[in-house]
Amino acid sequence: MVTFPALDAQQRRLLGLLARLDEAGRRSLMDYAEFLASRGAQVETPAEEPVPQQPLEIPRPAKESVVGAMKRLRQTYPMLNPDRLLDEAAGLMSAHMLGGRPAPEVIDELEALFERHFRELQAKGSFSNP
Repeated sequence: MVTFPALDAQQRRLLGLLARLDEAGRRSLMDYAEFLASRGAQVETPAEEPVPQQPLEIPRPAKESVVGAMKRLRQTYPMLNPDRLLDEAAGLMSAHMLGGRPAPEVIDELEALFERHFRELQAKGSFSNP
């Protein structure tokens, strides 16, 4: 028999909220949780491997989730510090997940956000590991 550790009050509360949501709400909550979890899982680039100074060519899939777009854009722009994008990106993701803005519209704005930050970094001429 598999045993699981007891849940703390916060975990029980989260499960209770999850149970009250409809399928679309549960999907949005899971997408947002995955985004938040991915923020902390920074992939470190080995010191001997230089960070590209130009965006990588990673095509946008025909159907893409907002969380998927964030992952793709972080890979496309490895020279950007994701912490500097966090506030604006989180606001856009919330507008989609909580406000119901269409994913393609939010993804377009996320792409513009990453491009703008890249252009600002390029103008400063300061590329370094994020």
